Amino acid sequence: MSATTDDPLPREARQGPALLLGRPARDRRDLLRRKVLWIGVWLVFLSSPVHDLVTGGHTAGGTAGGWLGLAVFVAVYLSLLFRNMGATPYPPRLIATLIAAMTFLATLLCLALGSAWLGLFCYVSVACGVALPLRSAYWAIPATAASMMIVGLRVGEEEAADLLVLVLLIGFAMTGVIQLVRTTVELRKARATVAQLAANEERLRLARDLHDLLGHSLSLITLKSELAGRMLPAHPEKAAQQVADIEQVSRQALVDVREAVTGYRRPRLAAELAGAQVALTAAGITAQVPAEPDLDGVPEDSESALAWALREAITNVVRHSGAARCTVDVIRRQTLDGAVLELSVEDDGSGGPGKGPGNGLTGLTERLEKAGGTLEAGRAGRGFRLVARVPAAPAPDVGSRHE
Repeated sequence: MSATTDDPLPREARQGPALLLGRPARDRRDLLRRKVLWIGVWLVFLSSPVHDLVTGGHTAGGTAGGWLGLAVFVAVYLSLLFRNMGATPYPPRLIATLIAAMTFLATLLCLALGSAWLGLFCYVSVACGVALPLRSAYWAIPATAASMMIVGLRVGEEEAADLLVLVLLIGFAMTGVIQLVRTTVELRKARATVAQLAANEERLRLARDLHDLLGHSLSLITLKSELAGRMLPAHPEKAAQQVADIEQVSRQALVDVREAVTGYRRPRLAAELAGAQVALTAAGITAQVPAEPDLDGVPEDSESALAWALREAITNVVRHSGAARCTVDVIRRQTLDGAVLELSVEDDGSGGPGKGPGNGLTGLTERLEKAGGTLEAGRAGRGFRLVARVPAAPAPDVGSRHE
């Protein structure tokens, strides 16, 4: 797990409402495309005003004013939503001013050009649901619907009645969507914070363990080195004994450090499964990953080898496969040779450009063989499948069995 002190939050946790369209945006261009897609859906309500300007038989001055008013209205609307869906929304006062301007323009255009323009109040309702705080949106959306009905009494009561429910529903629906997005963002930030705290705790644990392992040994080496230095001129035999003790203590310290590092480096299958889910999701691959595997009685070497196999397989899927889906299964099977734990990773990608097994699969095969396991990898239908098997129970002690 990696973390930095400068910016502990991942990129997706900082994108805010930009997550409206699903997975975090990969770059600024992708983010812009998502915003355009999300906002462009609602521009369907402009068809009625545009049709009215083209075929409504207004005067030249009325048509020109209508086009100008519509352009200003749409510009304010797009500016408000684009900015509010980014990382730095407009200040609350400016948001209220822009929404008031949209309401004024919608009212003016409806009164001047007719009932075909009542659909502009749908945009006002959307803006209220997206940009305003929840409490403010709860009264602003009904106020928008009431304003439309008042205007509709002057220009077209029937059209206003038809749009009343839509204006209310679309506004309150947007408040729900925005609240869901904000909750998702907060959860991502909380998850990033937890990850940062876990990384810091792991650093502290490593520091404590190294201190406990090496503190006494290094102090003893220092003391005996000083004693050897004092004894060397007059008592070379005693100095040689101190040097021998120094060698013994240093060798034991080296063994302790190696054992500790081996424990730190040993991967766990549950942790690798969680990491696989995160990696596949971040790469835009639909992932089906089991939660907690049954590892009762599974030797540490077998679990470690299977965890390495999962890490290598997921790395290949993310980097080389071009897959859209990936399925991971961990199953305990009973075979003629005993119980085995089987890991399968299958995707629907191309399998990468390689013509044969790469260094990663070769090394993985060797690692599994040391743990008494096997590896199978190759094309499966339209995708690629990797199957790793390891013993699910410790090997019997042959020597003790013959005694």
